[in-house]
Amino acid sequence: MDVDIFTLCDAATVSEGKLNILGAFDTIFVQEFPAVHPQCAIALRVRFRPSEKGDHTLAIHLIDEDGQPVVPPIEIGLNAQVESGHRFATVALALNLQRIKFRKEGEYAVNLAINRDEKASFQLILKKVTV
Repeated sequence: MDVDIFTLCDAATVSEGKLNILGAFDTIFVQEFPAVHPQCAIALRVRFRPSEKGDHTLAIHLIDEDGQPVVPPIEIGLNAQVESGHRFATVALALNLQRIKFRKEGEYAVNLAINRDEKASFQLILKKVTV
C-alpha cells in the first residue's frame, strides 16, 4: 500500500471517490497559549494493490514534542476492495477535527499507521505571534 496524500488542511471532503482539499497548511499562528484551533481536517488517500485487499486498521496520532497525545488516537477500520482486473484501488478519507487544544508553542507530529505499521507523518508548528 502507498500513502498518496496525508495532509492537514482547512477543509476536506470526499465526493464520488474524489478527495477535495482546501487550504493545506503546516503552521498555526496564535496570540496566546493554551490555544484552541476551531476547525481543520486531515485529508488522506491510500492506494492498495490486489494482494492487499481486505480489512485494514488506520490509526492517526497527533502528539506534541514530548510524545504526549494532543487528542485521543483516531482509529478507523476499512475494507479495501480491488476490482478484478484492476491494478489498485484507492481509499480517500476526510477527517474533520474541531476545537483542538494546543497547550504550548512548538512542533507537533501527526503520524499515520496502517495495521500498526507507521506509513506517513507530517509536522505541525504552533507559533506565538505578537500583535
